[in-house]
Amino acid sequence: MKLAIHAQLDYQFEHPTDVLLQLEAAAIPEQQIEAAHIDISEGEHFARVDAHDEIGERIWLRIQGQLLIDYKATVSIERLLTDCLALPKVPPHQLPGETVQYLMASRYCPSDQFQCFVDAEFGRLQGGERVIAMRDWVHSHLSYVPGASDSDTTALETFVKRQGVCRDYAHLMITLVRASGIPARLASVYALGVEPQDFHAVAEVFLGGEWHLVDATGMAKEAAMAKIGIGRDAADVAFLTAYGLARVNSQSVRVDAA
Repeated sequence: MKLAIHAQLDYQFEHPTDVLLQLEAAAIPEQQIEAAHIDISEGEHFARVDAHDEIGERIWLRIQGQLLIDYKATVSIERLLTDCLALPKVPPHQLPGETVQYLMASRYCPSDQFQCFVDAEFGRLQGGERVIAMRDWVHSHLSYVPGASDSDTTALETFVKRQGVCRDYAHLMITLVRASGIPARLASVYALGVEPQDFHAVAEVFLGGEWHLVDATGMAKEAAMAKIGIGRDAADVAFLTAYGLARVNSQSVRVDAA
């Protein structure tokens, strides 16, 4: 599967502001960047740094006035696809060190508050079978409602309200999986099938010794996602973090089969 990606951002900053970007598809073994170009309006500072767990890169900017970003890329998806249903849970004492942080509760994913629910609802299931049952539960119990959540909404609030957008689906999925003693993290991706088209958020779960992308919204398939970055939750993978006041003039994302 090959994806053609085009993202455009137009933001305004009245005062000199530090801005952290993460919107380029990551150069990692599971996906090949065949072509990529990013145009960013001139500012006081530009520097590239490694992103979370060294998957992808972030860009530091120091800017005042209008920020225009135009990013285009062609990405070939080459990840090995495995049906999660039959994959086993890795016992916690056998987990690789880099996965352990993704067992813990985090800002948007209070997994320590969901253990009783998980045991009652999914206690009869194990490993990948439990993860797929959780994906289906989230998909069937939540309604996709743009504007129903904001940047402060946690998985607990989503669980109560039963509505949200992709990041809310991903946060609740991650929370349930972590409450089962299975590492789970958030992946920001470009994906086919997302409506309305935008930066997309999905869960990534550690089963059978490998990471697997799982979209509880049902809009995107693992074979048609280009990974941007990963983190404990959305706080680690925001496409733009401004350390000051910002105004959005316009923003668009388009993903097509190349």
